[in-house]
Amino acid sequence: MPAHSLSSKAVFLAVALLASVAALPLPAADFSTGLQLATAVYNRPDGQDVSSRARMILQEPGQQPRQRVLYSYAVDRSNGQRWSLMRFVEPADVEGTGLLTIDYPGDENDQWLYLPALDRVRRIASSRKGGRFVGSDFYYEDLRDREPEMDRHTLGGQSKVGNIPCTLMVSEPVDPDNSVYSKRISCVHTGILVPLQVEFYEGSGERPSKRMSAKRLKKIQGYWTVLDSEMVDLNSGHSTRLVIESVKYDQGLPDSLFSRQALSDDRLELPYRP
Repeated sequence: MPAHSLSSKAVFLAVALLASVAALPLPAADFSTGLQLATAVYNRPDGQDVSSRARMILQEPGQQPRQRVLYSYAVDRSNGQRWSLMRFVEPADVEGTGLLTIDYPGDENDQWLYLPALDRVRRIASSRKGGRFVGSDFYYEDLRDREPEMDRHTLGGQSKVGNIPCTLMVSEPVDPDNSVYSKRISCVHTGILVPLQVEFYEGSGERPSKRMSAKRLKKIQGYWTVLDSEMVDLNSGHSTRLVIESVKYDQGLPDSLFSRQALSDDRLELPYRP
């Protein structure tokens, strides 16, 4: 899972468990507007590109957890474009499955899914924002770029996640049709500009339907990185945990890696796996 997408678009149980609490800087000075804070979070330094190996742990109440291993690659390109590729390598039933996302400025994006059992690349309709990605608690929308201007942001005062102070930011879509969520409430650590917790609301519900939380952060190659996070479906209790096992920034990922050809041929990405 791209580290960028985990942290700036909707970053991910209780941060009181963070192993790196002592290393976090003090919160920065207060931001005067919600848009100012949202823009700072979106633009925080996170490298020109990033590659990572992650373990996805799917947990259903009363059941044994299921695990998957995946690689992800992401790069920022000119003109506000964000390209990302995800590839599952374990277990055998999802091995080779890949997702390519090309985000353009605004609400425009292209997204393709490669299914090795069918040996075909299938386009994901941009309207399919609420579909669950490979049975996880992440919607396809959660894996797409979302620019600050696409939402109205307001500040909601100060709060805490565990014992860590953070600033509440309420984000509502300007156009309700371009998001499956009616509202997101993020608790942002303003010292590192990472949301420590995000609650997601759908429809007219007064309670959040999902909650994403950071559990461990670390500074790697000069960039704050979420190494352990969890998305919980608050209605079913099902959860998806992402543990980053290795990560590399600024490798100079080539454009050819983010193509439909590369999506169906994992040999092209082997030199860039961390």
